[in-house]
Amino acid sequence: MRTRLSAYPRLLRAWPLLLLLGLHGCTDLSRSAVDSARLSMHRKARVEPTAAEVAAKPFYQMQANGPQGSAVLILGNVDGQRQAWYGAHETVLFLEHGRVVETTGLGEDLDGAQLPADDPFARGLQHLTAPLVYHYRVDWSPGYRDDVPIEARLIPAGKTQITILGTPHEVLRVDEQLSAPAAHFSATNHYWVDPQDGFVWKSEQQVTPGIRLALLALRPYRQPQP
Repeated sequence: MRTRLSAYPRLLRAWPLLLLLGLHGCTDLSRSAVDSARLSMHRKARVEPTAAEVAAKPFYQMQANGPQGSAVLILGNVDGQRQAWYGAHETVLFLEHGRVVETTGLGEDLDGAQLPADDPFARGLQHLTAPLVYHYRVDWSPGYRDDVPIEARLIPAGKTQITILGTPHEVLRVDEQLSAPAAHFSATNHYWVDPQDGFVWKSEQQVTPGIRLALLALRPYRQPQP
């Protein structure tokens, strides 16, 4: 595995350029990327990758299911804790510590999130032992819905087990209740995190009032957590 991914940092920097160029003159490696990302979030398709299919492609991969379809996304860039996951047709999800903080190409998008300095996701959700309230602000489009204040309540929900590509994982489930009365918005997110380092293996996130995404780490890119 390490041998196959040894050139991956160079590919991370090149992947956005491949998208902008329309992937003309594909090499074998870029054709594999096209195969992985050929379904965008805008299609009425259900993607159910197998362990063999994921292992056959030398990319970090994440499954995303939404109201308009599903896709296997490819990690295209890492900047500190910020990760950019690319699908087809200019669909991009930006994640920090497993939480979606920006999207493009979904039709209704999260344009940005202004997170608190003492962000509990940055500290690591595995450390959560009691309910915790924090506040942040978001920008949604279309509709000029900027600087929307959100109150979030994180609630540890105990240990459980999930299975990804046939492999079981012992995880902690954390629920997140969101409330934005000014925008007539409320939702509940769910995160399944590794008890050792807080890595988010699976999540269900309401990223805008009209877009809910279910994310699953197929071939994870793991960074050191607190």
